[in-house]
Amino acid sequence: MLNERIKEMRLAHGMTQVELARELSVSKQCVSNWENNNIQPSVDMLVKIASFFSVSTDYLLGLDNRKTIDVSSLSDTQKAHINLIIKDITGKI
Repeated sequence: MLNERIKEMRLAHGMTQVELARELSVSKQCVSNWENNNIQPSVDMLVKIASFFSVSTDYLLGLDNRKTIDVSSLSDTQKAHINLIIKDITGKI
């Protein structure tokens, strides 16, 4: 599951393996090995990957399917607007 989630997140961000490797200060081969399930990232690297993609380590490990968006820097009004947009998109108004 971890290999699939890393690839999924990388592609969702429109990144190549080389670009992700550069962001994480690892080799392209390292990213390729993670995605092909040849090796697993260290615990420290797992945390770094989760932080980079703004997801939980549980999400990357397949223990939780919820994705979150960090809105801590937004005002209450901005958060309310985001909630309205989500309700509009999901049809739950």
